[in-house]
Amino acid sequence: MKVKGLRWWVLALIVLVTIINYLDRNTLGIMWAKIVEDLGIISRDGLSDAEFNDLSKKLFRDINMVFMIAYGLSQMFSGKLYDKIGTRKGFTISALVWGISDLLTSLATGVKSIAGFRAGLGLGVAGPWPGAVKSNAEWFPQKERAMAQGYFNAGASVGAILAPILIALIYAWVGWKWTFVAIGVLAPLWVIPWLVINKKGPKEHPWITDAERDYIINGQPECNVKNDTGLSWGQLLSRRKSFAVILGRFFLDPIWWMFVTWLPIYLGQKYGMDIKQLAAHMWIPYVGAALGSLAGGWTSSHFLRKGRSVGFARKAAILIGACILLPSLIYVAFVQDAMLAVCVMAVILFGYQFTINNIQTLPGDMYTGKSVGSLAGLGGAAATLGTILTMLFIPMLTAGDNWTPFFIMGASLVPLSLICVFVFGGKIEHDALKSE
Repeated sequence: MKVKGLRWWVLALIVLVTIINYLDRNTLGIMWAKIVEDLGIISRDGLSDAEFNDLSKKLFRDINMVFMIAYGLSQMFSGKLYDKIGTRKGFTISALVWGISDLLTSLATGVKSIAGFRAGLGLGVAGPWPGAVKSNAEWFPQKERAMAQGYFNAGASVGAILAPILIALIYAWVGWKWTFVAIGVLAPLWVIPWLVINKKGPKEHPWITDAERDYIINGQPECNVKNDTGLSWGQLLSRRKSFAVILGRFFLDPIWWMFVTWLPIYLGQKYGMDIKQLAAHMWIPYVGAALGSLAGGWTSSHFLRKGRSVGFARKAAILIGACILLPSLIYVAFVQDAMLAVCVMAVILFGYQFTINNIQTLPGDMYTGKSVGSLAGLGGAAATLGTILTMLFIPMLTAGDNWTPFFIMGASLVPLSLICVFVFGGKIEHDALKSE
């Protein structure tokens, strides 16, 4: 049996599991207020609403710190793991770990058990990020990789769009405990079609057509590299170009996490939204994110089709996205209307995904197959470290329900990321295995 466009079927499965990934991530944040109430985690005795909210934010931050530490460690080691065992096994392990962890959160009885299950979730959900970069480098010619990465990132945004709607519906039907079960079981079920369809890489897959195999391999500039054993972390860290990814993501990724982690808390505390109102508003910013992922990938690929260099294509797209992102972050800090705020946030996440999509593509532009996942993992670990450091300050910055400093902090990260990409990136090409 031969399947036309097999690479797109593989990517479609990765996009699907990325949607599921974001459903699992968002369960706690969307239902947090109800979980706190049902489990009696915080007592309201003698506390004003603002004081109660501040305590709730600190506790939510602490649980998410546990999640982020596990996530960061997993980003780093998952990249190396995927390079060693391949994307087929790597995605399988990741999906089983995070799905089961989210499902088991239904058994939580307090802060410690919630934090423990979220740590398991963090270990699992991190894997697809270096895994997708590696898979795209294997299954797509260079001119299509940014577009493939755009679809992957759009999957995260679609998951974030669907999360408040689906979680609110399931919660209204069966309560928060069974909501964790219903969402948690999706990733283990996804493993079945993944193992059936993704049998081998494009060079050996029995279902791929000869024309598609030749198209993929001939479009990969690294295809002529022989005996690629991959680079160690030390070797990657000794190369200046690697830091375009590592530091670029260290500064930029916290912006995404600020929204993914804190958006339901922000809307709930600033505008008094309950779960139903969150479902009606939270999806809007992520529509912008999905469109930004696709637009960023298309723009980069468009420059390549016009004959521009890989370095020009990636850096131009990164700069365009940043020029959308930065002024929007500053503007939203002073918006008071809820609907206007979420619409501006859609523009923010459009610019963010436009930019990060091309930064995430860089490992496949700089290195060959057995090093791509490792660098992507190091970039993800750096991104997590940056997120943890910013997260430490968020309860203090938003004390008294003043969220303006929250957005100003996000705006300050954009130029720092740009500087790192342009200063360290140099000429982006596949000469990294030879010399700097």
